[in-house]
Amino acid sequence: MFKGFLRRLGMIGGATIVAIGLSTGVSIAATPSDSGISASALDVTAPPTTRQALAKAQPVSAQHAMVVTAQHLATKVGVNVLKQGGNAVDAAVAVGYALAVVHPCCGNIGGGGFMVLHLAKSADHPERNLFLDFREKAPEKATPTLFQDADGNVVDGRSTKTYLGTGVPGTVMGLEEARRRFGTMSRKQLMAPAIRLARQGFTLEQGDVNILHERSDDFADQPNVAKIFLNHGKPYQVGDTLKQPQLAHTLSLISKQGTKAFYHGAIAKAVVKASKAHGGILTLQDFADYTAPWGQPVTCGYHGYTVVSTPPPSSGGTTICEILGILDPLPLQQWGYGSVKTSHYLIEAERRAFADRNTYLGDPAFVHNPIDKLLSADHLAQLRDSINPDEATPSSQIHGSLGPREGQHTTQYSVVDDQGNAVSVTYTINYLFGNGHIAGNTGFFLNNEMDDFTAKPGVPNAFGLVQGKANQVEGGKRPLSSMSPSLVLKNGNLFMVTGSPGGSTIISTTLESMLNVIDFGMNVQQAVNAPRIHNQWLPDRTKVEPGYLTDSVKQKLEAMGHSFHVVRSWGADEAILRHADGTLEGANDRRRPAGLAAGY
Repeated sequence: MFKGFLRRLGMIGGATIVAIGLSTGVSIAATPSDSGISASALDVTAPPTTRQALAKAQPVSAQHAMVVTAQHLATKVGVNVLKQGGNAVDAAVAVGYALAVVHPCCGNIGGGGFMVLHLAKSADHPERNLFLDFREKAPEKATPTLFQDADGNVVDGRSTKTYLGTGVPGTVMGLEEARRRFGTMSRKQLMAPAIRLARQGFTLEQGDVNILHERSDDFADQPNVAKIFLNHGKPYQVGDTLKQPQLAHTLSLISKQGTKAFYHGAIAKAVVKASKAHGGILTLQDFADYTAPWGQPVTCGYHGYTVVSTPPPSSGGTTICEILGILDPLPLQQWGYGSVKTSHYLIEAERRAFADRNTYLGDPAFVHNPIDKLLSADHLAQLRDSINPDEATPSSQIHGSLGPREGQHTTQYSVVDDQGNAVSVTYTINYLFGNGHIAGNTGFFLNNEMDDFTAKPGVPNAFGLVQGKANQVEGGKRPLSSMSPSLVLKNGNLFMVTGSPGGSTIISTTLESMLNVIDFGMNVQQAVNAPRIHNQWLPDRTKVEPGYLTDSVKQKLEAMGHSFHVVRSWGADEAILRHADGTLEGANDRRRPAGLAAGY
């Protein structure tokens, strides 16, 4: 299988192939602004790869347990918890808090996210696959016109740069709820490493500095942020030590008092005070009313595997399963990675699934999500049959396929323990460093997740998503998300843990990591490193990383009516593969050079 993959990559018998970044015939966009996605919302700091490098990529192997995160110190925290006898949930909680310190662009206690769990067979837990929703919620005072002016026009920056863009954070409630139900270690034990890293500091590597520099100019505008995230007024450099004593104090309060400290105590009061001072609408009641509910994942079959992913208010699981359902009867393995046919059908499947996503899905507490209809065999067959095998379908001709509805930043981490329990977590504050604000002396960045709502039907958000009324702003509502922490099972047993940051591109990134393993024979490191492709219905243009398209494939697809925009990089899939003998392989995405896959 691997030899076949090398042949499809263009490497046979050790022959060197053309570097991927040089074979597209298209200039590479350093920022994704021309692709319909705000430059502040998506990290594009990683350089392109080459097919020669991709062919040589190998995962990290371990016999017992594995942790993969976007920051090496957080990975080591998780591995240490597992070595001390903790289970996958214990490690996931410790990693979640550690990333809030060492990966502050994306790891957080000021945002929220989703957790998907697979539990090893146990009489105590008959339900083996579970979903935990700790997505942010809109303040009760939020209204559908919150981000519009008196004339009904969307006000640029209101949902991304101000306190109006901040939803009630869910991370602390989510991590504690997971620990309380399935963990075996105390909150004090699991939070101690994060508190130590915040208080004593950690040495910055190139990958850390790359991301910090993305918003150093914004840090300078706010004294309380500059005090922490600038080094005497200047951007941090490789080898510098980043200390966060204020965050250490906040984490210590949570360690001692749990969710009470965050949702009913001094932390909530500090955030609400800052919100009111800056024109926001958060209240103490909003914090007191926050919950992190459990639910059932979305599941679907693909080529003999079972995909377990996120239900609404995440759109990820449903959209991934809809794309997979369209592709399922097609011979992608025969067509090959990056081929004309594979690319054409993948683009067209994504185009149709995203049209449905943007039309029908929203917070299930507020809208009915027609998941059964979207994933029904008849509906998937209709979508598949609507694809012209020789011609691209203009997005203007694609609409929500059930008829009218009545009525990047993020981080992923994956954990597998020695019992076969698995946890996939994606959590976020939306933009890199959220809205860029820190409330008083709390030490953590606040989210701008309210931008994930529909500011106005038909008007794109920061990720270029054009959405409908189902996801309009309403008090107490959770914004629709693309976060897709996912698991893949084989005969009911764990096979793969995967997920990624990247806003709307999360769905295609996570999906393609699965296809790369299942259909194209890649090992898990190759699967997450490989160049990506993404179509989200609108704008009517396909994003592509350098090297996905050869000149010949690109010309043929363009002749079929496809239009491409090349962006240097996006996403950061952190994945684990579990073989039938229990051997684990972990892969940190090359796009996060400060990350690490490690196990024992």
